[in-house]
Amino acid sequence: MNDFLIIKNMKRFIMSLDDIIINYPRKENVIKDRLYNDSLDILYLIYLANNSKDRKNIQVQILSKISMLDFYFERSLKNKYISEKICQKKCNELLTITKLVLGWIKSDKIKL
Repeated sequence: MNDFLIIKNMKRFIMSLDDIIINYPRKENVIKDRLYNDSLDILYLIYLANNSKDRKNIQVQILSKISMLDFYFERSLKNKYISEKICQKKCNELLTITKLVLGWIKSDKIKL
């Protein structure tokens, strides 16, 4: 059940990215693309982990991609592509998703 909440939060996060990345300059297409593509990759990995026997490794990949998204936002703030308020909001959303994934990992350990 926890994984559906993760999916819902991740979809909401991805949908909200459109309004943010449109303001990035052209020279930062790499960061813009990485933000969006890594977010989609996380959603894909969540779905993949639901149907995989190697769930633990996939969940670790999800956490590492979330950490990369956090870095991209930090870099965007440093270069003043986003405001501090937007950065905090997005990083808090990522923190919520991270906590949900960690809870998912913990609940899988209990079941074993």
